[in-house]
Amino acid sequence: MTKMKHILYPLFLLFFINISTAQEKVYDTFKDTRVINTHSVETLKKGHMDIRIGHRFGDFAGAQGGWRTFYGLENAADISIGAEYGLADNLMIGLHRAKGASVLRQNIIALAKYRIMQQTVNKNGFSLSVMGMGSITTMQSGDIGDLTYFEKFAHRVYYNVSFLFSKKFSNRFSLQAHGGWTYRNLVPSNDVNDLVSAGVAFRLQVTKVLGVIFDSNFGFNSVRAVETNYAPAIGVGLEWDTGGGHIFQVNMTNARGIFETDYIPNTVSNWSEGEYRLGFTIARQFKI
Repeated sequence: MTKMKHILYPLFLLFFINISTAQEKVYDTFKDTRVINTHSVETLKKGHMDIRIGHRFGDFAGAQGGWRTFYGLENAADISIGAEYGLADNLMIGLHRAKGASVLRQNIIALAKYRIMQQTVNKNGFSLSVMGMGSITTMQSGDIGDLTYFEKFAHRVYYNVSFLFSKKFSNRFSLQAHGGWTYRNLVPSNDVNDLVSAGVAFRLQVTKVLGVIFDSNFGFNSVRAVETNYAPAIGVGLEWDTGGGHIFQVNMTNARGIFETDYIPNTVSNWSEGEYRLGFTIARQFKI
């Protein structure tokens, strides 16, 4: 009997170690809840608040950039400030105010993100989150026939729903694929209300505190692309984790707007023509 115990004990120990390992979650796929333009799969921890300030300057080069505008630093394409809060480890909400970079300005953005699945060491091979947001313009209604003429309250509202799939391949490299649907209640006659988009993003950790980040969003509506000169939103940047919940990011992107409801349907700036801009994000987390 004693001999049997000596045999069974290590077997049971190995069994429970294996179960524990299989359920071990993978954390920090991305350092922040955003990559550059797009959301990342990450959510805030329960009870944590994130104060965020974002800025997009004017064109760095091209007809509207260069030395005469100090490479876009004298202009502001979009500015945002807001707060987000973790209701649970896998559920967060947020409220922001943005200048706006398209026809609709003075926007209030409300969002929620839920992590459906989290990557584990030996079981779930990826993480999955869904994010939904609504953008409401508070600007004064314009003249009849203009896009800023809001006959109904619904004309002030844009919506976006995004699905985010990511995998952390190592401590240095994470990859994300995302797809979304954007809906606008009021559009020009040569445009469409619905826009489906998809893209990829990645983070490459260079040092303990510095990472290289990239993201892209492509619209899939050929008629709209031809008639509105739509361009995919592409960004590349550097990200610093300064410790204590403080993330600082500097980037270059052709997107003028900061939020999905703005840059996905309205990006017409083109990298090849110098219509990209410097931007930055300051994010500071703390526990309430």
